[in-house]
Amino acid sequence: MSETIETLLHEHRFFSPSQEFTAQANVKDDSIYDEAEANWPAWWVGWAEKLDWFEKWDQALEWNQPYAKWFLNGKINACYNAVDRHVEQGRGDRVAFIGEGEPGDMRVFTYAEVQKKVSQIANGLKELGVKKGDRVCLYMPMIPELPMTMLACARIGAAHSVVFGGFSAESLVERINDAGAVAVVTADGGWRRGGIVPLKKILDEALANDQCPTISKVLVLERAGAPGTLTNDLVTPQYDQGTWVEGRDVKWADAVEAQPEACPCEAMDSEDLLFILYTSGSTGKPKGIMHTTGGYLTGVLATTKLVFDLKESDVFWCTADCGWITGHSYVAYGPMVNCATQVIYEGAPDAPEKDRFWRIIEKYKVSIFYTAPTAIRTFMKWGPGFPGSCDLSSLRLLGSVGEPINPEAWVWYHKTIGGGRCPIVDTWWQTETGAIMITPLPGFTKCHPGSATHTFPGIQAEIYDESGELASDDNDDGEVGGLLVLKRPWPSMLRGIWGDNDRYEKTYWSKFSDAYFAGDGAKRDEDGCYWLLGRVDDVMLVAGHNISTMEVESALVDHPAVAEAAVIGRTHDIKGQAIAAFVILRAGNEASDGLREEIRAHVGKKIGPIARPDDLFFCADVPKTRSGKIMRRLLRDVAEGRVLGDTTTLADPSIVAKLREQYESTES
Repeated sequence: MSETIETLLHEHRFFSPSQEFTAQANVKDDSIYDEAEANWPAWWVGWAEKLDWFEKWDQALEWNQPYAKWFLNGKINACYNAVDRHVEQGRGDRVAFIGEGEPGDMRVFTYAEVQKKVSQIANGLKELGVKKGDRVCLYMPMIPELPMTMLACARIGAAHSVVFGGFSAESLVERINDAGAVAVVTADGGWRRGGIVPLKKILDEALANDQCPTISKVLVLERAGAPGTLTNDLVTPQYDQGTWVEGRDVKWADAVEAQPEACPCEAMDSEDLLFILYTSGSTGKPKGIMHTTGGYLTGVLATTKLVFDLKESDVFWCTADCGWITGHSYVAYGPMVNCATQVIYEGAPDAPEKDRFWRIIEKYKVSIFYTAPTAIRTFMKWGPGFPGSCDLSSLRLLGSVGEPINPEAWVWYHKTIGGGRCPIVDTWWQTETGAIMITPLPGFTKCHPGSATHTFPGIQAEIYDESGELASDDNDDGEVGGLLVLKRPWPSMLRGIWGDNDRYEKTYWSKFSDAYFAGDGAKRDEDGCYWLLGRVDDVMLVAGHNISTMEVESALVDHPAVAEAAVIGRTHDIKGQAIAAFVILRAGNEASDGLREEIRAHVGKKIGPIARPDDLFFCADVPKTRSGKIMRRLLRDVAEGRVLGDTTTLADPSIVAKLREQYESTES
């Protein structure tokens, strides 16, 4: 049996930035890597010094594996760095947020206005009894009040724990109780595809029967309003507004809007907790990932500035919800500490039409666009007509985040959305890393479609085999495949799992004695570029060969009829595992036995016979989390006839039942 992941799919196309882009880039050549490597702690110190500190640190790094402390005894406040310092520097009239709701309502907030609004929210929280060191749960739609409430918590020294507004009551209970949150900030509801997500009702279910005994107050923002309310001429439909609980529930209008527009920023120790964000694996209860203040801000400051080549003139749009780490790092904090102007959009990309994202880019002249491969493949499925009907000439840089991007999706993104002129930063990082770890630097990096290319300056990655040795080049082709590890501490790294040091040590530091490992496979090619192969849990063992689901999915998407694919390994008596593929076709293509065989043959030709799917099913969709990641675990449950695992985090749980019915009908 192979001890490393086979590197079967080879991509030889490459794209370099234009001379025009390089000429204006923040970083124009690769000397930055040597600079960072010469003294990597000092490299990070240089970025920390670009933040405003109330008191300077007396030691840059204390590293007692697996526990890191950065900028020891330094005093800082995240909200001050994201908002106040810009106002004090005379940049208060700069636009911070352009907020567009799904109904089309639009609000603009300057940095001076954000400072006042955040102060009011902070004062309101304090009046409700929230104090420094408390944890506050946020369960809100993706509207400007969400990142502003995060900043308000940071302002007064309370750690926030954001729960994505699509999560269930059960998920809320689990996260509130684990964090020991004292208050929840929510809204009556949020708009989604013309309907209302009943946030207050779901929260009521979570808090019923004293299921969350630590919660004393619930602050409720009116977003949807009562049924019949007009929002930009769109009528709020019927929805369940929940039940008002006197003494517990407080209206935003009463608790926030009358508050003073000034609130001091708490001086926080660099290692004081900034937030807890829960991430769930395939099994077990969610892990409360802890991020602290000084190191985290340093990481997101540096990566936002360099990875996105951020300029004063840019309009930045990261489409992630603040319920995920991407929304924390590249909405609430990274752009804000860099004084960026950014777009925040509440709703779905197909509301009311499938051109909504492109209309937003056209309307606000977005120049930097950062989204997920799942979204890109969905746009491919819808066809080029929707972006083609909009003026996307303001775009100068595109980004990809959340999972490996298939080469064909990369090329489509580059040509159809970027007009062939925009560099793409394909970024790898995790909730745990806090900031981007592997990425092109767009001013000079030669990009292979599908490769995240090189580590960010100051980051050291390696590829190990299962025994903890450096992975070997088995095929003498300059490529190695195996397990991706990080070899030294970095400022924005997680500081542990809330309340569970043992789990932290076991999850991330027990597999290898000298490195951080969070479960991703990767290969490194002859040019030193990293290619992410997905979760090791998603590696299939086919006839003694470890094959990445990502590579097979990329070969499937390479077929002109395929928009998206999900691949799993099902139990096979002879091979160990057989490859089963679930395929979504592009618009204009019809499922047929002939097309099925054509696609299977295409994979065999693209990768090799070993990767040819045994089963191939056409479907309308596959189960995805609300952040857009494919839940392959559930597909394995379907393929092997098992009882379905937890479906509470799915965007549409009904998809699994439909797939099971379809799968079983083909088996009978």
